Amino acid sequence: MHIEMKDPETNQKFTDKKLLVSGLKRLALALPLLVLTTYILTFAFLNKEVIPLYVFLPLGIIAMGATIYLLFKGIRIIMKAMFH
Repeated sequence: MHIEMKDPETNQKFTDKKLLVSGLKRLALALPLLVLTTYILTFAFLNKEVIPLYVFLPLGIIAMGATIYLLFKGIRIIMKAMFH
């Protein structure tokens, strides 16, 4: 159920604070994941001749996909909170 709040004098909508906090939480989760996945991918490519390449490369690719998803979803939620 969506409650639409408007300022009675100017007829402007207010920012939905719950959605804004939810979007900021997703972005806060994506930031350390971004740093971690960069480290994992770098570690995998530095060790090309040994086993960690085959272990950390798929893990890094999956984590990078999750990072990109969280970043875009967080920005989308923030935009929805501000302009919807």
